[in-house]
This record gives sequence, C-alpha cells and structure tokens, in this order.
Amino acid sequence: MPASLDDKLVIAISSRALFDMSDSHRVYEEEGVEAYCRYQIAHEDDVLVPGVAFSLTRKLLALNDDQDVTRVEVILLSRNSADTGLRVFNSIEHYGLGITRAAFTNGSSPWRYVPPFGAHLFLSADQSDVAQALAHGYAAATILPSAAPSMQDATAGLQDREVRIAFDGDAVLFADVAERVYRQEGLAGFAASEQAQAREPLPGGPFKRFLAALHALQAQYPAAACPIRTALVTARGAPAHERVIRTLRSWDIRIDEALFLGGLTKAEFLRAFGADIFFDDQEGHCEAAREHVATGHVPHGVANEPAETAS
Repeated sequence: MPASLDDKLVIAISSRALFDMSDSHRVYEEEGVEAYCRYQIAHEDDVLVPGVAFSLTRKLLALNDDQDVTRVEVILLSRNSADTGLRVFNSIEHYGLGITRAAFTNGSSPWRYVPPFGAHLFLSADQSDVAQALAHGYAAATILPSAAPSMQDATAGLQDREVRIAFDGDAVLFADVAERVYRQEGLAGFAASEQAQAREPLPGGPFKRFLAALHALQAQYPAAACPIRTALVTARGAPAHERVIRTLRSWDIRIDEALFLGGLTKAEFLRAFGADIFFDDQEGHCEAAREHVATGHVPHGVANEPAETAS
C-alpha cells in the first residue's frame, strides 16, 4: 500500500521559519537570484542557525520518540531550488530533525502543496504565501522575528517536552463575525450582541481544523500525561465569554486553558503560559507577544482588510 499521512498531525513549514536565513535572504534581496544561488551552494556545508519555529518543530517531532507509530509529520515547503535547498536539508540532518518530505519550488509560491500533503498548518516567513493559503481555507501564519528567550537556547536539551500552543479567538479559531460587530458598534454593542447570541455557536475560523487535529492527537494520550497543552487567549471578557465556551462545546473540542482578559495586554499571560507559539490576527497583539514567545500573525479577517473595505 502507498504511504499515507491521513492519520497524522501534518505541519508544513518554510525554510525561513525553521532556520535563520537572514544573511542569505539579504543576498537575494540586494543582489538577486543568481547571487543567492551561488551563496547557498558555497555555504551548503555551513549549518544554519535555528529560526523562530525551530523549537516548536523539534518539540512536535519529539512526540514521535519512543512510539510505535508516527503521530506528527513535518513537511518542508521551500521557495529554494533543490540545489540551494541542499543546505537546508544538511542543517536538518545536523540537528537530527525527523523531516524527510519536502517540496522545493524554485521561486514560486509553495502554498499549493499544502492540500496534497494534507497539512493542518502552514508556517512561513513570507506573508504573501500565508495569505494565499488562508484565502483557500487553510490554517497559516506568518512567523515573526522574535526576541523570546527560547530563541536563544533552541538547541539545548529538551528538558521541557510539553508542547504549548496558544490561540486568539475571533478571526483565528472563530470567524470574524463578532469582531465586525465590535468595529461597527463598539464594545457595548459587541457585548450586547454576544450576550443575545450566547447559545448560537460561532462559525469556525481558519484554525478550527488545526485545533481539531491537535485535539485528536491529545486524545491518543492519557489525560494526566498528555504532552500537548492548548490555550485560548482572548481580549473578550464577560458577558462575551459564554458564546465562546458553548461554541467549543458544540465542536466537541477541548481547550486546556481559557484566558478571558477583558482587554488586558496578552503578552505577559502568554509568557506565564509558556507558549511555544501564539497565533493572532491583529498585528498590535503580535508585536507585543513576539517579545516573549514565538508568534505567528494570521493575516485574516476584518483586522487585515483595507480601512475602506473593513466596515
């Protein structure tokens, strides 16, 4: 029988999300494609430094350790050619990452390989690639440069093996219908609308399928020993909390922690949770969060529409 990824959590990741390729990318931007190719080939035996999503990737792949089955698959999707991508695979081998599948697209957008690989999530440093994946209904996020302390010791031993993933609610886990009410009618109108619709589940957002896949993976472990922990970190507060809780209940999806912050800044709470990554649609929240934790901006929903079309 042919190989299948149907029963696995599948993450697609770009080269620049996995490794720090700022030097070679600078060559590409300043000197062009040919100079970039020469640079990568000349340095193909130089090991790349871990990037922002390296620690998350290593933790996810560690879920396969000491298991009879592979539960997590990480796929490399790269704009490199096979020639220039050899440095990336050499670095993957150096760090012992269990990544064996890849698509090298030689400059074209690699998002179109998200569906055939069955990826539940696409992480990239290229916002245009991310936007295209989101526009076609796939969970995707732009990995932002991070000053988080975890970036400094990404290659240290895995003393803490628990994977902690945090999500914003509206326009990430849920559709942006409530956020649109907030922008049109203000906080009072938003609260009244959410209270009136408290028993009506919110439509799913771009990350619903990824959350469901995480939940299915969590269900394979004893509850007391699950190595994956999820959190909802939202600016919502009471009375707008009830609709969220009932929505997740209607989806039959468990969130381990739910933080209803009522407008408080999320960054310190994300650091307290110890998030390996946080996903949010609003750039302001992402800018604050990336100082503490690895952060993925989700350029989706009303917060990312031009002002003249966001009303």
